[in-house]
Amino acid sequence: MKKLLLAAAVLCSATLCSAQTRSLFNGKDFTGWHIDVPDLEKDSSTPNPFIIRNGMMVSLAKPQGHIITDAVYENFRLDVEYRFPGKPGNCGVLVFASKPRMLYGMFPQSIEVQMMHQNAGDFWCIGENIEVPDMETRRGPREKWGTTEGKERRIKNLTDNSEKPLGEWNHMRIECLGNTVKVWVNGDLVNEGANATASRGQIALQAEGSEVEFRKVALTPLKKAGKQ
Repeated sequence: MKKLLLAAAVLCSATLCSAQTRSLFNGKDFTGWHIDVPDLEKDSSTPNPFIIRNGMMVSLAKPQGHIITDAVYENFRLDVEYRFPGKPGNCGVLVFASKPRMLYGMFPQSIEVQMMHQNAGDFWCIGENIEVPDMETRRGPREKWGTTEGKERRIKNLTDNSEKPLGEWNHMRIECLGNTVKVWVNGDLVNEGANATASRGQIALQAEGSEVEFRKVALTPLKKAGKQ
């Protein structure tokens, strides 16, 4: 029993967890998360880009970096409610995150689900890969594909106009089941990939480009077909 409880604390597996939604953020502090911002190591007086404000987790955009779950997850649904309160900009949710600072000395190895204004739902391959239909149309020439610096890592989403107007709250749902990833934005299926090169890892939120408020980050474990 003790071994099972220890495993559940580290790995949220479909075979270990019941399908009960829980918030990954308690609204008070960063319990269950750690912050990886390279510039904080260079200068301890650098302000932290992640704060708590009015019960929300806020990414202040600069300096750039990530807030990462301590735990590793697989087979889950992640519901995120977010908005750009000021200027539109860039941010993202990373799933299957593993090796820290794998790309450009900052991005952990992962698959990013883009939240950038007017591009929400794009996939970005960061040391991991995923496949979608019409790959050459949505990713560019095959010979340029890759998962590291200088390669074509972006896979465009399927829809336009799925995001709410600036200042309004968006709902992003990310479903990771085995090696598949599906993404909805405000109820629209905006991307779907298969044969991902990872199926488990940490979850991360970015500080990258513009202030973003998060009022919900909730996870629901999923069971793969055939498992009880």
